Amino acid sequence: MSKTIGSGACGEVKLAFVKSTCKKVAVKVISKKRFRMSTSSDNEPPISVDTEIEILKKLNHPCIIRIENFFDSVDSYYIVLELMEGGELFDRVVTSTRLQEPTAKLYFYQMLLAVQYLHENGVIHRDLKPENVLLSSTTEECCVKITDFGQSKILGEASLMRTLCGTPTYLAPEILNTAGTAGYSNAVDCWSLGVILFVCLSGYPPFSEQNGKIPLKNQITEGKYTFIPGAWEHVSKPALDLVKRLLVVNPDERLTTKEALEHPWLQDNNMKSVAQKLMNDIVHSMPPPLTQKPVSRKRAHEGEQEASTSKYSEQFTAATEKRAKM
Repeated sequence: MSKTIGSGACGEVKLAFVKSTCKKVAVKVISKKRFRMSTSSDNEPPISVDTEIEILKKLNHPCIIRIENFFDSVDSYYIVLELMEGGELFDRVVTSTRLQEPTAKLYFYQMLLAVQYLHENGVIHRDLKPENVLLSSTTEECCVKITDFGQSKILGEASLMRTLCGTPTYLAPEILNTAGTAGYSNAVDCWSLGVILFVCLSGYPPFSEQNGKIPLKNQITEGKYTFIPGAWEHVSKPALDLVKRLLVVNPDERLTTKEALEHPWLQDNNMKSVAQKLMNDIVHSMPPPLTQKPVSRKRAHEGEQEASTSKYSEQFTAATEKRAKM
């Protein structure tokens, strides 16, 4: 076990090495005490961590982080994950101000394939955000992988999730409208994907507490977001159209992952060819880490959510204000 490379509501992620091979991995250490506190308000019968880990270990997709091992000690759970040297999508967006559209398209296509696979296997992520999208390397063309299934639930045939969870900025309207007391479907992930695509293309979040005129909850439940001309002038109309079709308040009218993959913006054979090559490349090339200091933050949890969301939005404030003056 080596240095800490990330932190969350229930624990931290550490860099580690397999003794026999010196292979680098990431180990997520979850405090059992903090985990019990975070799940105590769940309205559904709890699923044991080891059962959920076993199910997730069976998932096999190039754009979903691979769980390599799992250990259960007296005080903590240890989840051994493949290491992604490129860090989080969040840091890539903040460092670059925003992604170039071809890069955003390459990353988003892979995200859609991963989430489609999850949904086909009865898993809803429920906490999709740039912090939970990892990059295989520091190069612009790289494989991306969805991670952090701490909020996900395995779905039975007739069950829908009723737990209010996730990061407020990325929560779907139907979750906020019912305060988590009514059932909701995998369409919540498609809303979150729409928010992620908005951030990647523009460099600022569509819903933010920085907008003092309308409370964050109302912005989301009413689908009120603002396109700042300076941030979107170089974004194509098809890309903008896909964002709008994902950020639809009514989940029945929102694009599914399958429909999103069929959208004109993603009918790019060259991009798909690159994506397939990256996804099939088992051994990723690993350039030296970025010299920029990563953005420091903790992930939101219960009462911390609003403060965390505000801090997250502040990362985009300078760029947003600059564009607003254009």
